[in-house]
Amino acid sequence: MGRKLRVTAAIVIAVAAAIYVNNTSLLAPHQGGKPVLLAHRGMAQRFDERDLKNDTCTAARMLPPVHDYLENTLRSMRASFAAGADVVELDVHPTSDGEFAVFHDWTLDCRTDGVGVTRAQSMAKLKTLDIGYGYTADGGKTFPFRGKGVGMMPTLSEVFAAFPDKQLLINVKSRDPDEGEKLAGVLTTLPAGRRRTIMVYGGDEPIDVIRRLAPDVRTISRKSIKSCLARYIGYGWTGLVPAACRNAMVLVPINVAPWLWGWPDRFVARMNGVNSAAFALGPYSGGEFSTGIDTPELLARLPQSYSGGIWTNEIETVARLTGKSND
Repeated sequence: MGRKLRVTAAIVIAVAAAIYVNNTSLLAPHQGGKPVLLAHRGMAQRFDERDLKNDTCTAARMLPPVHDYLENTLRSMRASFAAGADVVELDVHPTSDGEFAVFHDWTLDCRTDGVGVTRAQSMAKLKTLDIGYGYTADGGKTFPFRGKGVGMMPTLSEVFAAFPDKQLLINVKSRDPDEGEKLAGVLTTLPAGRRRTIMVYGGDEPIDVIRRLAPDVRTISRKSIKSCLARYIGYGWTGLVPAACRNAMVLVPINVAPWLWGWPDRFVARMNGVNSAAFALGPYSGGEFSTGIDTPELLARLPQSYSGGIWTNEIETVARLTGKSND
């Protein structure tokens, strides 16, 4: 009996050791190089993020501006790439005349001098609006960008034309499957090589459609990222990558990352091996995945040798700290 117990114990130890070695980053291939930086909203005005709700007008709680860039504009995107971004995130809405408008809010009332639901407008109408109209950092006493954003809302096709070889992340703001079909129709007209530089995230329904109609475009939705991370934590020790993590953009909150088998190098290598891109976010505590790695303190929670993706709202700061700044 004693010999059998020793053999059993040796087998258990050997299996545990094999699992450990297969999931540690100590022996994992390290990509080398610097992290991939994703500029959320491009160069944007920051705002007080406390107690945010879905209908909070963030332009009305802008922090004192340190630059004059407005999110989701060609000028903002150009500055983001120049600052060191590898990927720029942008938001889209279908318009009544068949275009896709690049604009964050579901309605126009907060940021612009227009009113109504964004997707209910024609692109011709949206082009007449002042997208800097509603920004204020002092409770409405002054509006530093009023009159400076007229005609600056771009179309998605204008973004593609302005940045033909740059990596983009498109955010679908609705849960409308028809919007997914329309966007897939646009994406499938692009050359295959161009589609590989584009990722899409958003509501479950439109993302499911895009994943089906444009399968070579990397996507993620709230449902699929939860499935991806939960399943990987559950059985990633085997080396198997869940289907939800494949051909995807994998968003990893920094407080969840230590629970992922092989974090960071082996995990990143496994994602790369299934045509996925992993991006570290700020801590997740519920709500939207919009918190970024925005401070030196959060950046310090990533390993010094980390070469995966970083999602940030402070592209200039993070690019400088990671040695990606072009200054």
